[in-house]
Amino acid sequence: MNWSGSSAPERATDLASPSPSTGRAAAAPRRAPRFSDLGLRIAGIVTVLAILEIASRAGVLPRAWFPPISEIYLEFGKLAFGWPLWLEIGRTLGGWALGIGIATLCAIPLGVLLGASRIAYRLAKAVIEFFRPVPSVALIPLAVLVYGTGLEMKVFLITFATFWPILLQTIYGVQDVDPVARDTARSYGLPPLARFTQITLPSAAPYIATGLRIASAIALVLAVTAELVVGAPGLGQAIVVAQSNANPTRMYALIIVAGLLGWALNSGFQAVERRLLRWHPAQRQEAGK
Repeated sequence: MNWSGSSAPERATDLASPSPSTGRAAAAPRRAPRFSDLGLRIAGIVTVLAILEIASRAGVLPRAWFPPISEIYLEFGKLAFGWPLWLEIGRTLGGWALGIGIATLCAIPLGVLLGASRIAYRLAKAVIEFFRPVPSVALIPLAVLVYGTGLEMKVFLITFATFWPILLQTIYGVQDVDPVARDTARSYGLPPLARFTQITLPSAAPYIATGLRIASAIALVLAVTAELVVGAPGLGQAIVVAQSNANPTRMYALIIVAGLLGWALNSGFQAVERRLLRWHPAQRQEAGK
């Protein structure tokens, strides 16, 4: 809700109004083509890959441990058409989805309750500040002791790590509700459920979306870390097996797969956020760039 009465649309109209001297509309500033930014990104990636290729083949990097990029991507292509790779990706994503799903189901309702009550938030603040900085990796021995080395262990670590950013973002979003809008709705006799769905939830939605996007990256890191350290099935375990078998080409190819998986998840969350929150001013400004 914008109460500032911004005159940005009027200024845009003035720019397009006829000039007193020429009687013609002033030309609007020309935008740089969108593909230029994409082209620069691709050029940067290609440059880095070319430097690494040359450095490996020239012996600047030990070829035994840093094979040429062309060989790594050739191995990546072979893996992409093999069933075992997609099976490992599915195992990693299974733990990722279950962990972040449980954390979301627990954190959002609790965050709404704590955000709506200042007293409840103050009572819980010390507990939150104590558990939130605990590194999830430090809980791996406990998780292995209680849940073993399977899927349950991964889900526990991911749930613990992703619960806090979602909870805090939900609390901040509920606390950031415009008091004028809230008091106006109450004075008009809007029932509590309607106030929540029409005022509180839209105000908190951008915060919750940010928390979910942050939690998604944390969940993937914890899933791969658990697979690397403990040997749980998934991409991390496949990376360790390739390293143990003295196959650095496959190891780097699997690391690239993990990186692409993280990029795909983040891009997916951003796309959903833009779609569902296209009414939000921040999304409109981003779309206009």
